[in-house]
Amino acid sequence: MNDGILIGGSPAGQIFINPRYANRHGLVAGATGTGKTVTLQCLAEGFSDLGVPVFLADIKGDISGISQPGSPHPKVDERVQKIGIENYQQRGYPVAFWDLFGKKGTPIRSTISEMGPQLISRLLDLNETQESVITLVFEFADNEGMLLVDLKDLRTTLEYLGNHSKELGTGFGVSKASVNAILRRLLMLEREGGELFFGEPALQLQDFMRTGLDGRGTINILAADTLIMNPRVYSTFLLWLLSELFEELPELGDPEKPVLVFFFDEAHLLFRDTPKALLEKIEQVVRLIRSKGVGIYFISQSPGDIPDTVLAQLGNRVQHALRAYTPKEQKAVKVAAQSFRSNPELDTVTAISELGVGEALVSMLQDKGIPAPVQRVLVRPPHSRMGEATPAERQAVLAKDLNQKRYVEPIDPRSAHEILLERTAERHKKAQEAELAERAAAAEKRKPKARSSSRQSAGEAFLKSVARAAGSSLGRKLFRGILGSLLK
Repeated sequence: MNDGILIGGSPAGQIFINPRYANRHGLVAGATGTGKTVTLQCLAEGFSDLGVPVFLADIKGDISGISQPGSPHPKVDERVQKIGIENYQQRGYPVAFWDLFGKKGTPIRSTISEMGPQLISRLLDLNETQESVITLVFEFADNEGMLLVDLKDLRTTLEYLGNHSKELGTGFGVSKASVNAILRRLLMLEREGGELFFGEPALQLQDFMRTGLDGRGTINILAADTLIMNPRVYSTFLLWLLSELFEELPELGDPEKPVLVFFFDEAHLLFRDTPKALLEKIEQVVRLIRSKGVGIYFISQSPGDIPDTVLAQLGNRVQHALRAYTPKEQKAVKVAAQSFRSNPELDTVTAISELGVGEALVSMLQDKGIPAPVQRVLVRPPHSRMGEATPAERQAVLAKDLNQKRYVEPIDPRSAHEILLERTAERHKKAQEAELAERAAAAEKRKPKARSSSRQSAGEAFLKSVARAAGSSLGRKLFRGILGSLLK
């Protein structure tokens, strides 16, 4: 333990990771079935033994056995003897199970506001125009002091901007077609279970960074066997975790050991079809996050899956076998060989193709951060079980996990969705009141003037009758006859 994290044995002796340089990141590469998962398990155990919390995604569902002790086996004993491991014991490790779907572990959530417009746009696979609309949504919510917690908030705010962009001013003018296109993307995400990813209570990073009662770091395992079916959601969610670590953790400089180690399995998915602006952000996070005590270890089939700007920052390398049957595969072998510091006693290109299962080419950072010459290494066996934990074993771990009480029940706070619905209802109410007032005023104008009483005397009636009759010639004659008789 004093020498760091044991990787395995080589002709030159045992090979370790120096904890002081473990936050200089790393790469575990190799073809399918060559032993990457076992190496990942050994690294996670080693960091846990140092008291360093670990986060990793369980792509195939075969890492959960790390919570249980391994079983004795003659081949394990043989490898222990070859490597020269003293006091080897089978033991389980402190584990916290997480699951975005909440089925195989504690639910893990983020909020729309925390993820930000850039990652939301990547999650929805939006073009530049649609991404600018999402940016306006976030700006509008910030100006109004509204939280964007879940997909309901995002949808309602989008619809509100689309319906009231003229009233809100030129700064928030959005195309109705763009809004409708984004709404369709949201619907697709919901059908894939995306509504489970966003909400409260959102993950607090300190709940990842715990140690067990025995001082070993907790190994946080994200169930990703279902999540990996949607690579964009998988990679975006893990990228959000990295971004949150980068933004929230304090500067530490060069600590004696990492505060957290983050394993990014199927790392090529992170860089597939990634916009240039987002790729630059990933490069920045990888470059700067080590000063906050976080080590990132990418797991992929070939170093060629990782952009050169990122690959150059990965100081600790473990390369399992690569098969070179095609020109493309042969090129990948050469790229992998060139990524190591050469060893005059080892033909790296040939060795990569000849490695057996459980063997690897290894180069770790040594004193002053200088890469050690590449060595052919027999990877040590894990202390814990290789394979899955049973459902009963998983439930027993979850039953003891305090995070279950904190995160298992979702909370729906008053956020943008509720605020904008209230605002819209108030608008409708005022519009209806104004319309009723206009109708009342119009009805008042059309109302006829009040008439005098219909009751009248016989004389009044006679005079009115005479006046009406005066308009006709017969009436005029009658009027003259009456007038003449009155004057006699």
